[in-house]
Amino acid sequence: MFNELVSKKDKLAVIGLGYVGLPIALEFAKKLAVVGFDIKPDRVELMQKGIDPSKELDSKAFEGCDIHFTSGIDDLREATFFVVAVPTPIDDHNLPDLKPLLAATETVGKVLKKGDYVVYESTVYPGCTEEDCVPLLEKLSGLTYVKDFKVGFSPERINPGDKEHTLTSIRKITSGCDAESAEEIANTYELIIKAGVHRASSIKVAEAAKIIENTQRDINIAFMNELSIIFNRLGINTYEVLEAAGTKWNFLKFFPGLVGGHCIGVDPYYLVYKAKELGYHPQIISAGRFINDSMGGYVAKQTVKKMIAANKNPKDTRVLIMGVTFKENVSDIRNSKVADVYNELVSFGITKIDVVDAYANPHEVQEEYGFSIVSEPRGKYDAIIVAVSHNQYVKLTEEWFKGYASPDCVFIDIKGIYRSVIKDLKYWSL
Repeated sequence: MFNELVSKKDKLAVIGLGYVGLPIALEFAKKLAVVGFDIKPDRVELMQKGIDPSKELDSKAFEGCDIHFTSGIDDLREATFFVVAVPTPIDDHNLPDLKPLLAATETVGKVLKKGDYVVYESTVYPGCTEEDCVPLLEKLSGLTYVKDFKVGFSPERINPGDKEHTLTSIRKITSGCDAESAEEIANTYELIIKAGVHRASSIKVAEAAKIIENTQRDINIAFMNELSIIFNRLGINTYEVLEAAGTKWNFLKFFPGLVGGHCIGVDPYYLVYKAKELGYHPQIISAGRFINDSMGGYVAKQTVKKMIAANKNPKDTRVLIMGVTFKENVSDIRNSKVADVYNELVSFGITKIDVVDAYANPHEVQEEYGFSIVSEPRGKYDAIIVAVSHNQYVKLTEEWFKGYASPDCVFIDIKGIYRSVIKDLKYWSL
C-alpha cells in the first residue's frame, strides 16, 4: 500500500475537509496524489480556488499540491487509502452524536474495494471504530474486515489558531488492525509528520489516548474554575494566586475560563458515555464537566450582582460582550460558552446586549445561537465583558474602554488579561 501511494499508482482520499481534514489533505498532497472530499459543494468550490473555508490556512498552503477537491462520491473510487476526518459532536443531552462519522463511513463503504485501507482521525470513545464503523463498512462493501480491507486509527492533534504546534510538528499516534496495517499506516503518516509517529499497540489504545488528552485538560481547568469560585468568596484574585503558586517548578499551569469548542468541551462526554455503558459511573470526569458547563452562567450572575451593587437595575442596563468564538484568534464558534453568558443575562431581563467579535461570521452566529453581532461597540455600556482574548482586544487600553463605559461601569475580564491595566473601572475576573 505504502509503495503504491508513494509511486502515485494509487490515491489517498481525505473525507471531511474542515479544520482537521484540509491541513492533512494538503500535507499529503505534497507527497502523494490526493482526493479531497467534502459533502458541501460551496466549501469545495472555495478550496478549488485556494481558499480555506475555516480561515486557518492561507493560499500558499495550496501551492504545489497534487489534490482534486470534490463533493462527488464517484471520484473516491480512485482512492485505496481513506482518511476520515469528520466532526464527532454531542447532542442536546450530552450524548455522542455519531451521525457525521457514520455518514462518512457509509460514503467510504460504498466505494471500498478489496485491499483498501480506512484510517479514522475523528475523536471517539474506545471501541467505536471497530464496534460501530467497521460493521457498517462490511455491510455496505460486502467485504470482510482484516481479510479484505484494513482499518486503523490515528487521532487528530491539530490545535486551531496555533501557529507553533502545527500538524507536522506534533507527534502522531498511529495504529492498525493487524501488524501489517499498523506498519503501513505508520509509514504513510511518517511521510508528512516531521515529529515522527508513536505506534500504538491497538486501535482501542489509540482511541483511548486521544480522548484522555482532552479529558485531562478539562479536569484541570475545572479545578481552576472551582478555585476561582472559592477565591472570589475570599475576595482574592485567582490569577494572582496562580502567579504566586506558579513559582514552584512542578506546579501545573492551568487557568480558569470558559471551556467550549469541539474538543475539550465535548470529548469527556464520549468517555463518560462508554464508561456508563460498561456499568461504571465516572465521578471526577462528570464533576469536571458539570463545573465547566456551568461557568457561563456563573460569569453572567456575577456580572448582574456587580451591576446591582453599583445601583443599576439590570432591566435598564446595556451590556457589551467582546468575543464569541470558543477560543482566541479563531473564527470557530462551535460549542462556544459565551452563548451561555448571553442567555443567562437575558434570563435576568437584560435585553440590550451588544456582541462584537474580530473573527466570527455574523451569519453563523445568528444561525447557531439566535443572536446577532455588531461590527463595533456603540454608545455607553453598564457592563463590559471581555470573553475572548483575541489579539485585537489584548492591546486595548483602559482609556479605550472608558470611551464606552457609563458611570460605575462594571468591567468583567474572564481571562484575567487586564488586571494590571484596569485601575478606575469596577474590575472583576475569574
